[in-house]
Amino acid sequence: MDDHEIVVKPIITEQSTHFANVKNAYSFEVNPKANKVQIKNAIERLYSVKVKDVRTANRRGKMRRKGRFMGKKSDWKKAIVVLDEQFHIDLF
Repeated sequence: MDDHEIVVKPIITEQSTHFANVKNAYSFEVNPKANKVQIKNAIERLYSVKVKDVRTANRRGKMRRKGRFMGKKSDWKKAIVVLDEQFHIDLF
């Protein structure tokens, strides 16, 4: 897989911004088939940083209603990447 196929997009929420400032940890939506080693290598190549730790979580899609029809959003995978102390990522 290509690096841009592994890392889908960064997750920018109030909580993820707080973790980036306090713990130097950044959240990304990643390909569900990617493992921790692939995620680590992709982040290091894309952002030119040194990754200390990678934590992943498989997220279930939520049920949604459109009129009388029920549907389900797709499942996705979340990765929390902790960087070394001297590195940071500018997402804006």
